[in-house]
Amino acid sequence: MVEKLISFSLRNRFLVLLIAAGIFAFGIYSVKSSKIDAIPDLSENQVIVFTEWMGRSPQIIEDQVTYPLVTNLQGIPKVKYVRANSMFGMSFIYIIFEDNVDVYWARSRVLERLSTVGSSLPEGVTPTMGPDGTGVGHVLWYTLEAPGMDLGEQRAVQDWYIKFALQNVQGVSEIASFGGFQKQYQISVDPNKLLYYKVSISDVMRAVKSNNNEAGGRKFEMSGIGYIIKTTGYLKSIQEMENLSIRTQNSIPVRIKDVATVQMSGESRLGIFDYNGEGESVGGIVVLRYGENADEVIRKVKAKMTEVSKGLPEGMKFNIVYDRGELIEESISSIKSTLIEEMVVVSLIVIVFLFHWRSAVSIIIQIPITIAASFIVLNAFDISSNIMSLTGIALAIGVIVDNGIIMAENAYKNLAIRQEELADLRKKGAENA
Repeated sequence: MVEKLISFSLRNRFLVLLIAAGIFAFGIYSVKSSKIDAIPDLSENQVIVFTEWMGRSPQIIEDQVTYPLVTNLQGIPKVKYVRANSMFGMSFIYIIFEDNVDVYWARSRVLERLSTVGSSLPEGVTPTMGPDGTGVGHVLWYTLEAPGMDLGEQRAVQDWYIKFALQNVQGVSEIASFGGFQKQYQISVDPNKLLYYKVSISDVMRAVKSNNNEAGGRKFEMSGIGYIIKTTGYLKSIQEMENLSIRTQNSIPVRIKDVATVQMSGESRLGIFDYNGEGESVGGIVVLRYGENADEVIRKVKAKMTEVSKGLPEGMKFNIVYDRGELIEESISSIKSTLIEEMVVVSLIVIVFLFHWRSAVSIIIQIPITIAASFIVLNAFDISSNIMSLTGIALAIGVIVDNGIIMAENAYKNLAIRQEELADLRKKGAENA
């Protein structure tokens, strides 16, 4: 088989050169279109289910949330195993699928199963799937620099303006906000006043829920004009909430301000984000979507940040604290220079030791063609160009030329033997004549 292939190649040299040129051209295209990242994604093929039930102990979370979810999610097809973690007020479940399973097929199967487990969970508890990102998906961290602006206002700008804008960038799975205070209305109830007015906490909650609502009416026509009737009941200020009526006693309404204090404050926090010891900061984390090109997504996010900056409050700006794009550029630049150095050194060594330019050219030309062809294989298996894969190519340059050197030396040796045999035959022929 090998002899036939060599014989065919020798008889069709132009065709072989044309195929090699085509592989090289396709390899150059593959190099330009290859996904670029600094580190390989070795994380498992998993889907995360997050459930929040604040105020409950880990044991209650384990018994009433985690256990029912785990038992229902274990029967999903192509699942290797299910992990779970229960903590105060929160439950995390990690469904690990087989490596050859498409991540979005896996997410759809989990979503189908979650739609059937609602009846086994406590009232008001809703499990949520995590973003379609991986364990190495945190590609960019940023904070907001806004001198003179309090943390609550910064967090509001992050949650209601910046987050929605950056999430529209193609390839971004999630913008995870951190730091600051999430504004909320807080009603601090006085137990003694509740007892005095003979009302309960559930009465206070019911009064807030029933009055913070809109109700639709109907449409009617009068004098040829159509009118839509509705009632607007959303609460807009602390004063409106304080004046809500809980119940009526002896024709006198008992308001919320009679039994409680209403204030604007921040949600309770379990930690803070401090930047360089200079105080608290507000910012976000850009999470890369599964299978996306990290380098390209980072460039698009930075371009979107420039656009978003035009609408920020005066004096506010972005401060990038972690950028994998810089690590990607440094890694790729280092590997690229190493590849060029190795190619030059190997080429010089081949020329010096063989000392035959035709043999040397036939070996050296294999290096760029083989490297270009390796990127075709990387793209075919959806492997990104990272430190591991490019280092493997760099280490394989010596192996690439070894085969060529052996074949060239063998061919040279056989040709020399053949020439000696021909010379002997000519000599014997001349003697016989």
